[in-house]
Parts: sequence; structure tokens; C-alpha cells
Amino acid sequence: MKLLEPFNLKGLQLKNSMVMAPLTRARAEGNVPNQLMVQYYAERATAGLIITEGTAPSPNGLGYARIPGIYTREQIEGWKMITTAVHENDGKIFLQLMHTGRVSHPENMEKGARVVAPSAVRLNGQMYTDTKGPLSYPEPEEMTLADISQAQDEFLQAAINAIEAGFDGVEIHSANGYLADQFLNTATNKRHDAYGGSIENRTRFTREITGQIVKAIGAERVGIRLSPYSTFNDTEVFDGMERQFLYLVDELKQYDLAYVHLVNNTALGSPDVNEDIFKQIRKRYKGNLIMNGGYDRISGEEALIREEADLISYGRSFIANPDLPYRFSYDLPLNHPDPDTFYTPGEKGYTDYPAWAESQVAEVQ
Repeated sequence: MKLLEPFNLKGLQLKNSMVMAPLTRARAEGNVPNQLMVQYYAERATAGLIITEGTAPSPNGLGYARIPGIYTREQIEGWKMITTAVHENDGKIFLQLMHTGRVSHPENMEKGARVVAPSAVRLNGQMYTDTKGPLSYPEPEEMTLADISQAQDEFLQAAINAIEAGFDGVEIHSANGYLADQFLNTATNKRHDAYGGSIENRTRFTREITGQIVKAIGAERVGIRLSPYSTFNDTEVFDGMERQFLYLVDELKQYDLAYVHLVNNTALGSPDVNEDIFKQIRKRYKGNLIMNGGYDRISGEEALIREEADLISYGRSFIANPDLPYRFSYDLPLNHPDPDTFYTPGEKGYTDYPAWAESQVAEVQ
């Protein structure tokens, strides 16, 4: 089974071709990784590669309640516990760097932090806060050139901190309507300077932080996540979107990254996904490609057989099944994830999903 075959990721030996997708789980009390998270990630070291939940590179990058950061000494030491546990369980782990931009609220942020975005466009709807419950999104501050430079510096330092914390690499989150993707999308980027107004300018922020991080920690330690045709977090499908993403992917070739991680948000309800974009990217991008988007055992295997991707990432399946590769190997039934506990504090719905015992496997064979 190709999903269970080892894979060489730019010199990093993965024990299978299944990736645990980045999944916000909101268990980092005080925004610091903790022992409960150690258990969660260690249990899922069965994946060939773990990509962590989105992790803030700075106080301005904190959006949701209880998401971790990687900008303080305490956070770095907390992540060290996790990377050590994963490596002791023969796993590999990348940290996803996620600045939430306008997808944020001051009630979820440190005192003095700012909600910033490419343009002062408010996100519709509400965000949950632990202090006051659901609150309407505030209008973000439009970033000055100095703010953009600061955010890029924060991404860069966060990547350096991640390597210090023992991660095998980092994934730049430029997808799903967070800060880097807000620069890419016309619904959130109304600028007319060097970071807006054209395909080349809208991709500048993502291109620059990628180049800076590659230079600092090495291309083999850097991946990037993109979501063409996503409308997540109030973004939009716009004229020229296909050309923009193909241009961006062509620009990324120069960095020889560990991988490009593509999200097909059809499974999450984005209505206007032109799935041909993924075929076009696969055809012109010769580096490692991870595909994500509602795959199961059969569809993931078929995608690898058809060479549509090199690796397949699984999200909710890994939430509920810490031993997912083992279950796939024997075609065992899967636990069903509980959406009500995706973002709640504590062990329930986090570290209490059971793994299969060998005696159970014998019973179903």
C-alpha cells in the first residue's frame, strides 16, 4: 500500500506517506504548549510527518483562544517537550507558522497586541473568546510598510525558534484566509502599493517570507500551505485567481522547498473550487506535493497511485485515530471525531480516543 510506504522528504526519512494535517485544537492554556499536548502529539507520531496546529509567531498573530505561540522562552521550552516525545516515538514533526491577521479579537490576545491585516476590511461574523463568549470581529488596522516588515521579521524569528525547539522544519501557513493568504486575496487586500493591486504584488508577502526563512534555516526544512479557490474566513474567488496561484507556485520553485501543501476546500464547503488547478500545479511543480481535502483510505491511496501527490494529509481522521496508519494497514474501522470537542479545553475529545489492540485486530480479521 503506497500510503504506508516510506518517503524521503528532502533527506528526512518518513516511515510512511501519511501526513497529519495542521489542526487547531485550542489546548494551549496561556498560549504555552503543555503536557497534555505532549501526550496528544506523541500518540500521533504514527504519522510519517506531523504538521502542528497553527502557531503564532508573535502576540499580534494570536487569534483564537488557547492557541500556542513560538515567540517566548516558555513557549520554546514547551515545544521542546513535544518534539522530544515525537522523536522518541520515531516520528517527524514540522511546526506550522500561522499569523491570523484579521481573524482575531483583542480578548484572545495579549495586552498591547494589535489586530492587523493588509487592509482595514472587517471579517463578518463572530469569534469565540473565553472571557466574553462570541464577539463580533473588530475592524483590523491596515498594515503600514513598517508593520509588514515587522510581521516578516516575526515569521523569520519564529522559524529560527522552531529549529531551536527541535522541530524538523516549519510550514508557512499561506492558506485559508489567515494573514499571508489575506495578502493573496482581493477580498482582504485592497492595497495599491508594492503589496497589492497586481498578481505580483499580492504574492510578494508570501514570497518574501519564504525566501527569508529558507535562507535562515535551509530549504529542506521549509514547507508552505496554499488553498487555491478557498473562500474560508470570508475570502473570495476572484478573476485571475488561477493565474495568481500558478505564478506563485512558479516563483516558489527557486527555493527548492521540502514541500508544497495544497488544500482542496471542496470538502469544507467552498463552492467554487476549480479542481483543475491542482492538476496544473502538479504538472508544473516538480517538487514534493502534499494534498489535503477529505481523503480516506481508498481515495488517498488512489491519489498516490495516480501520482497526483507524493504525500496525503489527513486531519479529522487523525484527531479521532491516533493509530490511523495502523488502522489503514489492516483496513480496520475508524473512530468518529466529535466536533463538539475540537476546540474545548481538557482531555475529552483530545487524548481519550482509543487505539486498536492486537487482540481486537485478530477478532476482526
